[in-house]
Amino acid sequence: MAEVQYVEASRIFPGNPPVKAVKNLNLDIADGEFLVLVGPSGCGKSTALRMLAGLEDVDEGEIRISGKDVSHRPPKDRDIAMVFQNYALYPHMSVADNMGFALKLAGVKKTERDTKVREAAKLLDLERFLDRKPKALSGGQRQRVAMGRAIVRSPAVFLMDEPLSNLDAKLRVETRANIAALQARLGTTTIYVTHDQVEAMTMGHRVAVLRDGILQQVDTPRHLYDKPGNAFVAGFIGSPAMNLKNVSATPEGAKFGPLNVPLPRDVAADISKENLPEVTLGIRPESFDVARDGEPSLPLRVDLAEELGADAFVYGTAPIGASGEEQLVVRVDGKYVPHLGDTINLVVRTGAEHAFHPETGVRLGD
Repeated sequence: MAEVQYVEASRIFPGNPPVKAVKNLNLDIADGEFLVLVGPSGCGKSTALRMLAGLEDVDEGEIRISGKDVSHRPPKDRDIAMVFQNYALYPHMSVADNMGFALKLAGVKKTERDTKVREAAKLLDLERFLDRKPKALSGGQRQRVAMGRAIVRSPAVFLMDEPLSNLDAKLRVETRANIAALQARLGTTTIYVTHDQVEAMTMGHRVAVLRDGILQQVDTPRHLYDKPGNAFVAGFIGSPAMNLKNVSATPEGAKFGPLNVPLPRDVAADISKENLPEVTLGIRPESFDVARDGEPSLPLRVDLAEELGADAFVYGTAPIGASGEEQLVVRVDGKYVPHLGDTINLVVRTGAEHAFHPETGVRLGD
């Protein structure tokens, strides 16, 4: 068991000019926590993980495991185990031999190795595959073998770098549930990297969002969704993404097409304090309702409807800002899905709006 700390940690790749892939990262991961690093491709999340593993240098700052600076220790001395995207199994070895190989290198006796391998195989439902070679396994089974190889070492920290990206959609859902349940059972500190925000939201105790090597926000999945700290996090967390539109600020709130969306007092105070003529208004797809007859509303012309059973997502255009028609996505009842070319009239649910600074993107208000 161990806590992990990134303290002003940076990774600088040589070049002209040099590229700072991870920039002064400060992040505390508690003992036994499952933390997910998420962000778009190239944001530095895998580099940050590899810095912790000892596979990338820490050029500035330091990384600590259980309070000890491990920034310049070799990987073998960090008490970590890593699960890679491509499984990295030895094709000529059996499942049992793959799982126990690191223990063999460490000089662990065969009887102890076999016991640990069997225990891990039982946890992962791999007992009947121990004599098989990796080529005789499915993708999901190979990934479980890779996890088993990490588990038998009983490390202080598990590191997982996009371990599900090679699996099909159904198997991904099943395997991510298995990983989360397994981590809860073992209680081992785990840092998990993914670009898939659905994975992040469903697996992590907390989620850290990176962009261009800079930590944007770290919080519980629910708080990230309900109170994103800036417009980038708001647009990245949630599927489909939050609607983000620059609209005019008014004394009563924000002008969203023909609607005036009331804003909380603390948001209005920030707008007034900074004398902002505009505000970036964020509204999630599920925060719209169909207007009642005679109620002031926003007309949305339907361009596409995705039916998902209980719900449907409607993509269309609406007269929102000064530039005219803008794209919008709205969630509607799956039983009442409009047709292509229809117009539906919408209102914004009271209190469901988010407001951000139009230039910095920082959340306005409390």
